[in-house]
Amino acid sequence: MEEIDLKGLVEGGDGIHVIRGSNDIRGWNGIRYAAGLSAKNVPAKHLSMNVARIPPGGVAYAHVHVGFELMLYILQGTVRHEYGDHLKLSIENTAGDFIYIEPDVPHEVFNVSDTEPVMAVVARSDASEWSHIVVYDRRTGRLGDVLEKS
Repeated sequence: MEEIDLKGLVEGGDGIHVIRGSNDIRGWNGIRYAAGLSAKNVPAKHLSMNVARIPPGGVAYAHVHVGFELMLYILQGTVRHEYGDHLKLSIENTAGDFIYIEPDVPHEVFNVSDTEPVMAVVARSDASEWSHIVVYDRRTGRLGDVLEKS
């Protein structure tokens, strides 16, 4: 996939930075993202925010957000999180639901629909977006390498 110039999408500066609405332009771990804001394109130190889309039947494979919090607001669709030790717990959320994921909680995310995407606003307390997300092995409960962008 071609590298996107995220800084080139930002308007303003001198205290206020803006990205106009965009389509999905990048992908990571089975999820597609609009441009969003992060340390990659604004002077953010502790936050990043994106709109994410999980395609019909899609999965964001098991992972852990190492040392940072995550909040989601589901705009469209139904998502299931399998989470906790060996991903034995499960919860479903639909449009209008807010979700908070504590740091270091293993989870895997499923779009339960085979026909509709899941769309969500994603806010992280990590300005680097994906640099501190590692693979989680549900069988062994062990952490692996940092997930690579797709």
